[in-house]
Formats: sequence, C-alpha cells, structure tokens
Amino acid sequence: MTTAMLPEEFHDLEPYASTWCLGSEPERYAARLAGSMEEMQAFYDAISPRAETAIAYCDKFPLDELPSDVQNLLYLLYSMIMVSFPVEVWSQPRVPDSGAAMLECVIEPAP
Repeated sequence: MTTAMLPEEFHDLEPYASTWCLGSEPERYAARLAGSMEEMQAFYDAISPRAETAIAYCDKFPLDELPSDVQNLLYLLYSMIMVSFPVEVWSQPRVPDSGAAMLECVIEPAP
C-alpha cells in the first residue's frame, strides 16, 4: 500500500500526484514536455473543477508551515497552471512557433 501524497479531501486527485506534485518549475516544465496531450487533458479535467477548493484548503495554513500533503496539493495546482496553456490554447506541449527557444527559470517563488 502506498502512502497518500495529498490530503484526504483530495483523494480523487491522488492518481495524478506522483506525476504532477513537482517542487520546481523546471521539473513541471519537463513533465509537460514529456507528457502526452491526452495525459495533460485528463489531469487538467480532473483538477480544474477542484482548483478553487484546493486553493481555499491551502489558505488554511501559513505558507511557510505547510504540511507535506498540503505542499503537494499546492505543487499540483502549480502543475495545473503549467498545463493550462497547452490544454486550453495550443493543443500541444510546446509553445507554438518557438523553435528551439528555451526559457530557463533561475529563481522562482517558493512557499
């Protein structure tokens, strides 16, 4: 039996946790590029209706003292944002017409 990564209230999102609970933007971007549109669409369809509830749940805790399961829920929300443009606009993981251009995040906000 594996240990749940998310709070019990979000057990329905657990199938996505091992793939999308990633602690950094480069990891999330790499997962986006490595994933299929079908996988991203399924993840997005599962989490987007729960996003407001998940944000409200995270807001119950001080940002610098998040329990690990709540931190993972926050990471899941960050990943939802990462896949939103590919799912909603581009219908592909990469930014259209960007060729080999890459953006490397050297610093990012962290709770």
